[in-house]
Amino acid sequence: MSKFDEQLNKMETARGFIAALDQSGGSTPKALGLYGITADAWSSDEEMFSIVHQMRTRIMTSPVFTGERILAAILFENTMDREVEGRSTAEYLWEVKNVVPILKVDKGLADEEGGVQVMKPMPALDDLLDKAKTKGIFGTKMRSVIKQGAADGVVAVVRQQFEIGKRILAAGLVPIIEPEVDINCPDKAAAEKLLRVALLDELNQLSAAERVIFKLTLPEEDNLYMDCIEHPNIVRVVALSGGYSREESNARLSRNNKMAASFSRALTEGLSAQQTDDEFNTALDASIESIVQASAT
Repeated sequence: MSKFDEQLNKMETARGFIAALDQSGGSTPKALGLYGITADAWSSDEEMFSIVHQMRTRIMTSPVFTGERILAAILFENTMDREVEGRSTAEYLWEVKNVVPILKVDKGLADEEGGVQVMKPMPALDDLLDKAKTKGIFGTKMRSVIKQGAADGVVAVVRQQFEIGKRILAAGLVPIIEPEVDINCPDKAAAEKLLRVALLDELNQLSAAERVIFKLTLPEEDNLYMDCIEHPNIVRVVALSGGYSREESNARLSRNNKMAASFSRALTEGLSAQQTDDEFNTALDASIESIVQASAT
């Protein structure tokens, strides 16, 4: 079995969840702040990214962070370009930890229009996909945001996600399609129903060989996305925490069958730079186990 097939099989069948370690640019200071490192600790973006890489390295090298419970890790490009214990990050994740490496490829969000934020243009996408392949990356992730339950806006978000997703598939990578519904959306349940219809419409137009992963906000209606989960073109459907606490995220996730987590802030909640290694590993172990249990329903 090829490495790609091994990774695809793990993503489709294994127990566990995806660790989202892909905070970039604007979200990095907040992530570091929650970790107990304030903005006076760096004087340039390069220093900031070096500090966040130390945080991510501490997570990835922890003895409790292994492929037994972690399906994959989503990386920011800057993290992919760095090393962990003398290996490229993607190589370390797969060869040492048996964790599938995934790359965030979007360049952020456009301004809100029509109740949604589509993705900014990605003029260098093809070059980035080529680099990702050479680095041993399995798949990609890209995020849009739905702020209002406006049908035209929801369709625009999903259409853009699939247009770019097909380019990623053509490059030999598996895309994670992430049309996030903002948890503060005033008509969140209605927006999610519109999203489900739009996602199924696009899925039904894929060829049998085109298979994707969805990353979706935990819905107001339990098991709303079951038709997506059981669709032949879906590898897996995972949930984002979206600002919910870990407790709330896990409670919602446990009510959605066959959905696994892809948590970022909910995963690292309670971790801090000031903890000893024993304290850090104990806290991370408890976080991972709670998310695994919620993902197993």
